[in-house]
Amino acid sequence: MADGRWFTEVLQYAGVLSDAAVTRVKRQRIGTGQIGQNVAFSLTYDRTVPDAPTSVVGKFPSPEPQGQAAAKMFRLYEREVRFYQEIAATVDIRIPACYLADIDLDTSDFVLIFEDLRPAVQGNQIAGCSLDEAMLAMDELAGLHAPRWGDPALADIEWLSQPNDAQSTAMIAAAYQSLWPGFVTQYGSLLSSDALALGEKFGASLNDWGRSRTPPYCVIHGDYRLDNMMFGSEEGGYPLTTVDWQTVAHGSGILDAAYFIGNGLRVPDRRAHEMDLLKRYYDALIARGVDDYEWERCIADYKGATLSGVLMVVIASQVVASDERGDALWVAWAERSFAHAIDNQAGDILTRR
Repeated sequence: MADGRWFTEVLQYAGVLSDAAVTRVKRQRIGTGQIGQNVAFSLTYDRTVPDAPTSVVGKFPSPEPQGQAAAKMFRLYEREVRFYQEIAATVDIRIPACYLADIDLDTSDFVLIFEDLRPAVQGNQIAGCSLDEAMLAMDELAGLHAPRWGDPALADIEWLSQPNDAQSTAMIAAAYQSLWPGFVTQYGSLLSSDALALGEKFGASLNDWGRSRTPPYCVIHGDYRLDNMMFGSEEGGYPLTTVDWQTVAHGSGILDAAYFIGNGLRVPDRRAHEMDLLKRYYDALIARGVDDYEWERCIADYKGATLSGVLMVVIASQVVASDERGDALWVAWAERSFAHAIDNQAGDILTRR
């Protein structure tokens, strides 16, 4: 594990430390990540350095072989490192300052060193969020999507997942179909017959659904949900910072919006405020200069995109190590995502394709 000399070199390279040196490092595991592990490092210097960070957060590969295998299969570690190296500076969503981003592509060993966002607190996917927090999430999402909306240069980035990629879509569809029986065994008793029927139908239609997005495209997060957000607290912190960029992609922005709305709020709250949240996102896009996306199309795209939560919960729940919190997470996620898709008649959309 990194020592004081290593942190001194990292912070000097990042330009946040001059001639001082880190003399002591204390470590504390934080967060609930299941694909990567996060560690907070408290730093002591050999002299007073008012502008240098007194703590930073490091992100490293998961200690679980199952999580590492999933990350390597979908290039998750590579994507997050490359995001901070190549894309972060070109979008306008609040992210943590990154002091180091490096990866060994042969082994998938990587390291990310960030500013410590505390006293901001992590969102709680199981508990859900308030309407005000959801509105803030929609504003931030427009800041991610709008700056590179319709940017053709994104299609040339090899490591960035591309829209309608036949090989990737086929791999995801095969993964979903192979994992669906296990998902049903674990969580099927908690779902309605309509939900189970939708899940079966979705698996049979996933290839077509995955290739159904049409331009314009943008940079998307791919896993835009509460567990990947840090909210300011009474003690301080930025209002909202988005973390965990392992699933960043080039695709349809509406996927992120629908994914968050379906998972971020409890079902009754989502039903009461769904269109208000979608309109908040749409209006924020327009305010940032997006002029080729009609409201009617946004609504139509949204209905099909509600299946993104179903896709993620079926696959993710079966490829990461399970624990008590994970089980509660998958239950809440499944309940909300299937209800979201059913409420928006997503099964009918699959039939028409």
